[in-house]
Amino acid sequence: MIFVTGGAGFIGSNFVLDWLSQSDEPVINFDKLTYAGNLNNLAALKHDARHVFVRGDICDNAQVLALLQEHRPRAIVHFAAESHVDRSIHGPGAFIQTNINGTFSLLEAARAYWSGLDAEDAAAFRFLHVSTDEVYGTLGPSDAPFSETTAYAPNSPYSASKAASDHLVRSYHHTYGLPVLTTNCSNNYGPFHFPEKLIPLIIANAQAGKPLPIYGDGLQVRDWLYVSDHCAAIRRVLEAGRPGQVYNVGGWNEMSNLEVVHTLCDMLDRLAPRADGASYRSQITYVKDRPGHDRRYAIDARKLERELGWKPAETFASGILKTVQWYLANQAWVADVQSGAYAQWVEQNYFNREGNA
Repeated sequence: MIFVTGGAGFIGSNFVLDWLSQSDEPVINFDKLTYAGNLNNLAALKHDARHVFVRGDICDNAQVLALLQEHRPRAIVHFAAESHVDRSIHGPGAFIQTNINGTFSLLEAARAYWSGLDAEDAAAFRFLHVSTDEVYGTLGPSDAPFSETTAYAPNSPYSASKAASDHLVRSYHHTYGLPVLTTNCSNNYGPFHFPEKLIPLIIANAQAGKPLPIYGDGLQVRDWLYVSDHCAAIRRVLEAGRPGQVYNVGGWNEMSNLEVVHTLCDMLDRLAPRADGASYRSQITYVKDRPGHDRRYAIDARKLERELGWKPAETFASGILKTVQWYLANQAWVADVQSGAYAQWVEQNYFNREGNA
């Protein structure tokens, strides 16, 4: 059995679904169900005895430890995090609480549980911490991609909180011997992505006839990783990664935000054309850039390929087609998550900013 935190969120729910599609090993899914946690993501597992959902907070050390001692998992896979840069700018406190204090509390529970295992089970136990490339800061146009030895230089409250959590995880290995693994991934996309992030926001707004907001000049570059490829990488690191090691996970797909939006518009023009025959590109709206917006991220994932044999199965072209097709086929899911609170957030963040272009 494995214990997954944040398993009702975007990447976490995809991981749980992928895991149970390939393994009969049960999952304890522990999630607080904040705005981005959605049990509808896991509807396919509603009657699956291999999936045990428990609502709770990783900051609740006693609850976590009790669950670990009850279910005796061989691994913890830690996704639970506040993860949106813009939200961290408006309200950094939640990011400190969840990403730093929550990870500390989880590590303490894991250490107490692991310390009580017999020698064989303790040696086999793993704590896998899922992190982000944003901890490394920003790159210039010609800089080499981030490697596992790149110095940390986080530039937002979100990335700083994730950097702190990475350091805590590392310290628990070096101080206590806890067998930890850390993955730092690039920008994920795919099914069940909450529509505050670029790709699902553009798809949803295009279909609704709303503006397609682009920060600044839209030339910020990201490395795009299809979520199922990320899940496969995590499974491989959990299976064969060396305790104490960091593995970068990237898609080898560097594209600017503007290129991504143009790709989405052109794909929607083919798959779900507007009634008036105009291109969705006509809905693009430039808005004032967010504070401290990192210009470029790029991941060097060669260590993961060299040591563990993983590389992405999807190109951006194949992954984005699957993503758009999923959103077009699951518009009820999109409508369900677009609550009043979500609508207010989008309005505040994208369209009530001084200096909208």
